Amino acid sequence: MKNKKLLTNLLFAVVILAIAAVLLVVRRVHTSGSGLRAELIYGDNNTTMNLPLDVDETYDVDTGYYTVHIQIKDGAARFVDSPCPDHICEGFGWLSNEDQTATCLPARAVLTIVPVS
Repeated sequence: MKNKKLLTNLLFAVVILAIAAVLLVVRRVHTSGSGLRAELIYGDNNTTMNLPLDVDETYDVDTGYYTVHIQIKDGAARFVDSPCPDHICEGFGWLSNEDQTATCLPARAVLTIVPVS
């Protein structure tokens, strides 16, 4: 009886792990096939700026509160040299995967990696 329960639990765990692996592969294929971009939403009017990740560039964006500096390099984006008082946004580091987000609250700016539409 004890061995049968152990075998059932082990089989259940294997099935769950297999399902998770398939979902991960499907997500990666979907993401890599469609491409990604950085999206900066800023200011009181929620202005949106789309930044391609395939061109290395630095953008200086006046949000109405501060000028944020966004660097794009090697398919990733980040806040650099923030003029805000706490510099927390710089600590998020490089963003390169879908749905990764960095926020600069004093500048009212949110940087997110999203699929190219």
